[in-house]
Amino acid sequence: MENINSTEQDVFDEKTLTIDLIKELWSKTYNTEGKPDWSHILPYYDIHIYFRDSIQEIHGIEKFTAMTERLTKRSKDLKMNIINASMEGNIVFIEWEMTLSFKKYPSSVLYGTSRLTINKEGKIMEQRDYYDLWGDIFDNIPRFGKAYRRFMKRKFG
Repeated sequence: MENINSTEQDVFDEKTLTIDLIKELWSKTYNTEGKPDWSHILPYYDIHIYFRDSIQEIHGIEKFTAMTERLTKRSKDLKMNIINASMEGNIVFIEWEMTLSFKKYPSSVLYGTSRLTINKEGKIMEQRDYYDLWGDIFDNIPRFGKAYRRFMKRKFG
């Protein structure tokens, strides 16, 4: 086993993403005076981050940072409530409720989960977000939400 002196151990501990730190970082990201702010969490992402969600697939920190900036510009208000979070080994699951407010539509709540993979350097190397973007948003558009749900039930239910 490799010996680690106390200074090296302190550096390693600072890099280690714990479930409590992840919950704190996520809560702070989305609950800062309405507009999301990723500045404190971006250093925890690997430069080769692979991100995927319902609408996009992104490779690299530059493109990931650009995506976070686009979301900030589009959102009038964005808040996240963490329901559950668990970590086993280098895999983290976060269950969340995100409230989005856009300029022309009422607030919408998205219900989702994020799976994070942490690399040996303690950075997030992969993030996969799972949610029903269109269903959760369409539910809050008058008349359209009911028609969308009827269509989905008829075609897929």
